[in-house]
This record gives sequence, structure tokens and C-alpha cells, in this order.
Amino acid sequence: KNENIDVINYTTNPTLFITRALNPAKITSIKINDETKHANVFLKPDQVSLAIGKGGHNIRLAARLTGYEIDVYRDSENYTEDVPLDEFSDEIEGWILDALKAIGCDTAKSVLELNTEELAKRTDLEEETINEVRSILQKEFEA
Repeated sequence: KNENIDVINYTTNPTLFITRALNPAKITSIKINDETKHANVFLKPDQVSLAIGKGGHNIRLAARLTGYEIDVYRDSENYTEDVPLDEFSDEIEGWILDALKAIGCDTAKSVLELNTEELAKRTDLEEETINEVRSILQKEFEA
């Protein structure tokens, strides 16, 4: 009960058909071997469980629909997870973190998406302080 039935458009293009069969998971890339009917599907880490589905139902159904054996891989290239600001409490003073959280910036990426001037205007923090914070946060993503 409470089952959804999805309709997907058929296509002879195996890459597109596999992509449609695994919807709503967002696929980064697919490598297909037509001779062995095998497909390696690469997804961002947060999309993997969506593609596989509860108990592996989604991936098995997609394989039966498309006729391909489908292997799912995490595509860690170009993907870095966001980090909550609280994890920087040993490097950044609490009142600064609180000022950033007060304007809705509660992760490292949410702070880095705004430029220094915008952060200064919205938080009343000094630009020098903001630049120090930004450099600490940026180091987190330079692995």
C-alpha cells in the first residue's frame, strides 16, 4: 500500500533510459558497455541511496527495465560535503559564529557563498574578522 507507480518514456538510447529509470536520483555520469549489457552509474554521495532505493528495489527495477546490469558508485570527485559552522568553534570565537548564524549562515559553504562586503553589511562584523573567518573555512575544502 502507498506505492507510487512511475511512468518513464522509453528510448533506445541506453544512457538516457538508465537515467530515466533511476529518476529522481541525479546521475553525474554513466559508463556503458553495450556488449556485456553492463552500466556503471556515478552519483554524488547524497544521491546513492536514492538510486538504490529501499532494499535495493529501485536499482533492481531499473536493471530489469533497461536490460542492463547496473552498478552504482559514489562520485567523490568535485564533491565536498558542507561542514556545520559549530565544527569550527575551536578556531572561531562563539560570538562570531552566533553573528553568522543570526543571518542564516550555519554552514561553511553558506558563509563562503557571500562576499566579505555582504557579510560585513549583514552582520556588523569587521571586514578583517570576516576575512580571517573565510580563510579558516576555505582551508576545510582544500584537501
